[in-house]
Amino acid sequence: MMLRKFQIILAVVALAAPPSVPAAGEHEHSGTDAHAGLIGHAHFAVSCRGQQQAFDQATTLLHSFWYEKAETAFAGIAQRDPDCAMAWWGQAISLWHPLWPDRPDNDVLARGRALLAQGRAAKQQTQHEAAWLDSLAAFYDADGATAYRERVLAYEQAMAKLHAGSPRDSEAAAFYALALLASAQALPTDQSHARERQAAGLLNQVLAREPEHPGALHYLIHACDSPSLAKYALGAARSYARIAPAVPHVQHMPSHIFTRLGLWEESIASNRGAESAAKRFAAEMRLPGAWDEQLHAMDYLEYAYLQLARYPEARAVQDELFAIPATSPANFKVAYAYAAIPARHAIERRQWREAAGLPIHHPDFPWDRFPAAQAITEFARALGAARSGDQPHAMQAVGRLTALEDALRKSGDAYWKSQVEIQRLTAQAWLAQAKGKPDEAVSTMRRAADLEDASEKRPVTPGPIVPARELLGDLLLELDRPGEALAAYRVALTESPNRLNSLAGAQCAAWRLGEQSTAQDYARQLPRPMAEANDHRSGLDAARGESMRSCDR
Repeated sequence: MMLRKFQIILAVVALAAPPSVPAAGEHEHSGTDAHAGLIGHAHFAVSCRGQQQAFDQATTLLHSFWYEKAETAFAGIAQRDPDCAMAWWGQAISLWHPLWPDRPDNDVLARGRALLAQGRAAKQQTQHEAAWLDSLAAFYDADGATAYRERVLAYEQAMAKLHAGSPRDSEAAAFYALALLASAQALPTDQSHARERQAAGLLNQVLAREPEHPGALHYLIHACDSPSLAKYALGAARSYARIAPAVPHVQHMPSHIFTRLGLWEESIASNRGAESAAKRFAAEMRLPGAWDEQLHAMDYLEYAYLQLARYPEARAVQDELFAIPATSPANFKVAYAYAAIPARHAIERRQWREAAGLPIHHPDFPWDRFPAAQAITEFARALGAARSGDQPHAMQAVGRLTALEDALRKSGDAYWKSQVEIQRLTAQAWLAQAKGKPDEAVSTMRRAADLEDASEKRPVTPGPIVPARELLGDLLLELDRPGEALAAYRVALTESPNRLNSLAGAQCAAWRLGEQSTAQDYARQLPRPMAEANDHRSGLDAARGESMRSCDR
């Protein structure tokens, strides 16, 4: 089904006049920026005299989630023209990162309310601009006890009304689509992708008018960041980075789609560019260490290198991570990369003793603020210990996982609680296998895989540290059940195409079933030089770095 079939036909009801074209002033302020011309271009018509060019540039930065620069640019407009109502809106919306894992605390919410109050008091605003301020107020002005999810849903409803009033306004459509995606992420149990499909329809309409609209390209990638929709955003992914070479997040975003489709070389190129751009920004801003966007790109880069068995380059990413003295800011994105990269490096290479002995890197980092990131290390330790026969240490790590899961449950973080539950069940399954309890091991591993299949990955990660369905295949293969193992690997490859260990496991299972043609098909999909190995053992040895004892039974 083509993505345009997902488009939602919205009633064209003229509830408000379209945004007015600003009166010409003697001078247009561009908000002098060294990256002007290298960040793409959006046009958001405002009534602020002489500030249109600067507002367009600030909006373009906002669409690319370069929040630091966007907030500064909007603040500059407000300083030059305090009566420009939309400059205050721009500062307020820059404080909220709707698709990122951080959540605005009470101080940020109070600051957002104060900025919107200044915007509402500004003398220079149209009725349409007042509607923009009111829509964002639906998020910020809610009662202090209002849950984050309810704020997001209220904002979505407000943006639906604003968009209905100006259905051909590209900015209204783009920001409404983003609101839909924020609501979808706030409702992690909704597996229908209804909001993502609706957002994609809106964004395709924008792109039909403006093929290089930075927000439409960016949000379409997010809308399609799932196995069933990823192929519909491949064109957007390949276009997006080209329009804004100076923006780190823009360079990185295409890799969300490349990762979903198993296009590892393209993901590597994307994240190399993102890491370089992030380093330039950190130097420009004189940050005391690495910027968080650099580490985010490094995690995706590590993942891609490992899928191609480019282990020296993956090791180099890990070594670079360990050498980082500090980060700015110290947030969940950083915590996730700090924990995920060494865990992936050990587990993807099937180095179980290495995984079992993972230390806490960067011990001065505020780990207690990020239990979901802490759980990654404990999961690697538990799985590594169980699969290397160290039952006491596996049990200890499972106990720590249980405590972290409980902490997330008490905090009300249902999504990350469920992710840690998947990790705990996986570790318990392999611990049961180590104890000689195969039925319990398979039953528990199936529960983990089913739970993971019913959940969505968040943008902070290229994927689980290791897919539960893939590990179910490994377990069944170890139990000499190759038919069931092959079925598990096939499901894993549907969700995560071209994963090296799923391909290698499927090759092994097919070989053990006597399906040599199928085994050879999987072998040909392995990255070179593995795919060039005629003997199934040498191919899988190279891929996994471990013996082929399972296939030789």
